[in-house]
Amino acid sequence: QVQLVESGGGSVQTGGSLRLSCAASGRTFSSYAMGWFRQAPGKERAFVTAISWGGRNTYYVDSVKGRFTISRDNAKNTVYLQMNSLKPEDTAVYYCAADLSWGHIATMQLVDYWGQGTQVTVSS
Repeated sequence: QVQLVESGGGSVQTGGSLRLSCAASGRTFSSYAMGWFRQAPGKERAFVTAISWGGRNTYYVDSVKGRFTISRDNAKNTVYLQMNSLKPEDTAVYYCAADLSWGHIATMQLVDYWGQGTQVTVSS
């Protein structure tokens, strides 16, 4: 069992930056692939980025490449999402996700564990 708690959301203007954190409970954090999804108003939850167990592999959707960076600190049981050059279309609730399978982490229906979400609002 893994419990995930996100923090770091807030409101920024276009071009600003935010850093999200996701703290995980449990002693097996390093066994999990970790990811971030987001859900904008009226839209389905969508995959944003993922990172493998040791951090060697990362994957981003095209819309955030070059602006967002995912990282993890297994000693702190925490995964981060650094978001730069934010745009109004990045406005959403951001959810942390965890799964033992790298093959599952980018698919919402297959992810095993979710955080409660944190709101990110980007104004123009």
